[in-house]
Amino acid sequence: MSIKPIHIIGGGMAGSEAAWQAASAGVPVILHEMRGVKGTEAHQTDKLAELVCSNSFRSDDHTTNAVGVLHEEMRRAGGIIITTAADHQVPAGSALAVDREGFAEAITAKLEAHPLVTIVREEITGIPPEDWDSVIIATGPLTSLALAEAIHAHTGEGDLAFFDAIAPIVYFDSIDMDVAWRQSRYDKPGPGGDTAAYINCGMNEAQYNAFLDALIAAPKTEFKDWEKDTPYFEGCLPIEVMAERGRETLRFGPMKPVGLTNPHDPAVKSHAVVQLRQDNALGTLWNMVGFQTKLKHGAQAEIFRMIPGLEKAEFARLGGIHRNTFLNSPKLLDEQLRMKSMPRLRFAGQVTGVEGYVESAAMGLLAGRFAAAERLGRTLAPPP
Repeated sequence: MSIKPIHIIGGGMAGSEAAWQAASAGVPVILHEMRGVKGTEAHQTDKLAELVCSNSFRSDDHTTNAVGVLHEEMRRAGGIIITTAADHQVPAGSALAVDREGFAEAITAKLEAHPLVTIVREEITGIPPEDWDSVIIATGPLTSLALAEAIHAHTGEGDLAFFDAIAPIVYFDSIDMDVAWRQSRYDKPGPGGDTAAYINCGMNEAQYNAFLDALIAAPKTEFKDWEKDTPYFEGCLPIEVMAERGRETLRFGPMKPVGLTNPHDPAVKSHAVVQLRQDNALGTLWNMVGFQTKLKHGAQAEIFRMIPGLEKAEFARLGGIHRNTFLNSPKLLDEQLRMKSMPRLRFAGQVTGVEGYVESAAMGLLAGRFAAAERLGRTLAPPP
């Protein structure tokens, strides 16, 4: 007797992981992804599991760090996201960072090659039809407006949303390494033993203050009237919003100078330091760590070239901002991630309210396993 497929809507971190888990359990999956037919305001490709913001999965240390523990649990569960990340790792100190293009291409290839996974490029614009009796909605924070409105109409819940921002990416050969230098904070070795995983650009006090003044005065992206009451996500604040909170905020945040020594002038302590992290395997692209921004594009290039070492920087991508949508999950979902009012629908990933690539993939892992167990007539208890 053939097994009826599980429909998964969304091919990001959670949807890709859910599809892999369900298919690995022997249940056929139809994965619906609209990119390739319709884009989003933040994605740049039609690849599955595209990394929109940072290229980092955060700490990989499973002995002392909670995120690292989650990495290890997902490895042991056969998670496609975390195991593929390891195959496409780039130097990032103790963090697990990846070549974003190679990573997304590998995830796409693995899912396309799986005999139980069918990928359909289409936008789902409403609540799925009744004959889709097992559905995982993993459309992420950039859920299309039509689907978000359909879910909202069904739940009757008010919109929950926040603004998230993206950091610029710089071409390596435009960075002045006679001014900048390679070093990991406190010379801490990463998983590959590298103690010089970051590029650092130091500032003295006068340079920092001039940079801060320019950030605060620069033109920003204007919000629409209906967006003005939407908060920022505190874990990914635009750099200029942090600057507005106080003149020392950046020095105790993404521009903290501790644990770093400029070999070009080792006797002088930097007042602030901008760090860049490798973004691809070739080392030709580097992202500005913590420099997510909503500055207008013209202002970004002008102001970020005030940073010592980046005076002639060429940008592969400038920063931006987008609105993220999520559910009131404690009220709407049960412990198996099913919608209480329509149990054939499960939700996974950032649309459930979790934040981060790792957490989103972990929710996809659970949703895929829950749905597969249900389809096979088995019971799978939720985590404690």
